[in-house]
This record gives sequence, structure tokens and C-alpha cells, in this order.
Amino acid sequence: MMQDPLFIIAAIACLAVVAVLLFGIGSFAKGGDFNKKYANKAMRWRIIAQFAAVLLILLFVWLRGE
Repeated sequence: MMQDPLFIIAAIACLAVVAVLLFGIGSFAKGGDFNKKYANKAMRWRIIAQFAAVLLILLFVWLRGE
């Protein structure tokens, strides 16, 4: 399973979700103008990345499921 390219892409997508989420939490903690400017944008990117990750996981399960 670790050699499967689709699994690796899905894992990278999950890590991207975590990275965007941490960026959003960091901007929220920083507060001020930075938070006002980037909070909504970061959460939109998180939703997009999360959607892509879920689709990739479902594709992996569907293609590799036995």
C-alpha cells in the first residue's frame, strides 16, 4: 500500500489539509489585521483541500477495495 501512487497522493492531500488548518489557526491566534485579511481565505483553502483529500481517499478505497 505504501508503494501505491494514489495512496501517496491522498496522504499528501491530507497533509496539505493539516498545513492549511494550522495556518488558519495561527492567523486566528495572531489576530489583528493579519487575521482579518487571511482568516476567511485560509478556511476556504482548507475546505477545498479537504474536499480534494476526501475525494482522493474515496477514489483509493473504490479502486483498491476488494
